[in-house]
Amino acid sequence: MSWSGMRGISPIPSYVVLQPTTLCNLDCTYCYLPFRARNDRMSPAVAEAVAASVNPWAAADERFSVVWHAGEPLAAGRAALAELMAPFEGVEHHVQTNATLIDDAWCEFFAEHRMRVSVSVDGPEPLNGERVNRAGLPAYRHILSGVEALKRHGVPFSALCVVSDPGPGLATRLYDYFLDLGCDVLGINIEEQEGVNARTNDFGADAVRSFWAELVTAWRRDPRIHVREIEWTLRYAGAVLAGGADGILPAALDPIPTVATDGRVFLLSPELAGFTDARYGDFSSGNVLDTPLATILAGAATSAGWVPEYLRGVEACRQRCPYFGFCGGAHAANRYFEHGRFDTTETNHCRNSKIRLLEGVLDHAGAR
Repeated sequence: MSWSGMRGISPIPSYVVLQPTTLCNLDCTYCYLPFRARNDRMSPAVAEAVAASVNPWAAADERFSVVWHAGEPLAAGRAALAELMAPFEGVEHHVQTNATLIDDAWCEFFAEHRMRVSVSVDGPEPLNGERVNRAGLPAYRHILSGVEALKRHGVPFSALCVVSDPGPGLATRLYDYFLDLGCDVLGINIEEQEGVNARTNDFGADAVRSFWAELVTAWRRDPRIHVREIEWTLRYAGAVLAGGADGILPAALDPIPTVATDGRVFLLSPELAGFTDARYGDFSSGNVLDTPLATILAGAATSAGWVPEYLRGVEACRQRCPYFGFCGGAHAANRYFEHGRFDTTETNHCRNSKIRLLEGVLDHAGAR
């Protein structure tokens, strides 16, 4: 079955990402965002335009999510964020935050709006050297203060960790840390070469595979946390063993629409927002102030010049890569920022976070 033919881009996403502000109060070394020192703000008109398409989707799906992300969403302030959230009905609101601004008032806000919170933190204090403020000073103590406020108010939270040096012993150290931190879900991102972060992410096959295998070992010892990558992988492995792996990938690509502060819509990879290219333009697929989001997604496959090229790349992955059933094709932004185009296939990101992940979990199973 051809992904670029019978399997296209779904006209209905599973979630929508909104950027309430470009500003971030931190200046993390590995950050991909190009305008994080600027304070461009989303207007209520943009949120209202997005909600006009989202609310019918949410009415048909009780778990539809609106994710506030890109920049530090809390830098927009509680009043502004509440105004942006107001037009949405029946959705789950999520926020990805560096936690440095979280205090008692923010915790009350999260509880009032039933907002799901995910905190970006890279493990114990010595591992957070990349996470600094605009003066270059460590942000860890402020992150921990925000986490303590969440715990004090009984606000559940997940955690997102970036790994920049997947060496021996790190996975165990990280897992033990997040057990003590008190998060209920953990996501691990191996550092990616994308956006303004041009650092290489070729960490070597053996090191990355061993990192994932070690993480599974640590998790199995005390599996109180839902580890996103492990659960993905075990679900896939279980389906393969049951003979039903064909149903693991969705029937169509999730468009993952990201709506920037000015209303422009970026599909498939939020990391493309804010960039321009002589060949591809600004990568946007339209603007919700001019065209309903539902209409943009209905024409997603031809909505921007780079999208057909990307779909050809996904089809090439399907034809060539034995891991396609697990991966579904390298992400658009990783193709572009690693190779300068979208119809390439393998990337360091898919090696680190898909291929080596699957191999690491299988290595662990074989070692038992």
